[in-house]
Amino acid sequence: MNSLIKDTETKMKSSCERLNSEYTSIQAGRANPAVLDKVMVDYYGTPTPINQVAAISVSEARVLVIQPWDVSLLNIIEKEIQKSDIGINPQNDGKVLRLIFPQLTEERRREISKEISSMAENSKISIRNIRRDAMDKTKNMKKNSEITEDEQKKGEKRIQDLTDKYCAEIEKLCDAKTKQVMSL
Repeated sequence: MNSLIKDTETKMKSSCERLNSEYTSIQAGRANPAVLDKVMVDYYGTPTPINQVAAISVSEARVLVIQPWDVSLLNIIEKEIQKSDIGINPQNDGKVLRLIFPQLTEERRREISKEISSMAENSKISIRNIRRDAMDKTKNMKKNSEITEDEQKKGEKRIQDLTDKYCAEIEKLCDAKTKQVMSL
């Protein structure tokens, strides 16, 4: 039973961590190198993340500078950024690329806020699915006489407590990200 609880907690925790990493890639009017994490460039026939072929730095609050270690990659990186869903056209000066993040309008902030809430809800659904699977396993363990009815009830309570804990954690992440986007 303890291994089931630990496994359930691990899955719920990874669901929260996944949401947190998704939140870092949301473009919120500030230059954030994490927006480039999913953009890959062809580096000698191998898809490679930009941060492995270039130095990425924040020169100002809304400007991201990408300086490839191999200057021949400059145009390739520029094309990949244009093809991606970042929505920002890089400025190429022959040595570095600059991504200038536009100031967010109130309407765009609301859209991002809805997106944040939707992502949080999907994570909560994921946690509830993990709970359901764990509860089913405890019922099967009881049915197969592996645990007593009291152990089943205690296990179900611990699983529900974990569910409540991680749903509250998701709410905190969602509220913090929404507050950040709305206050820019």
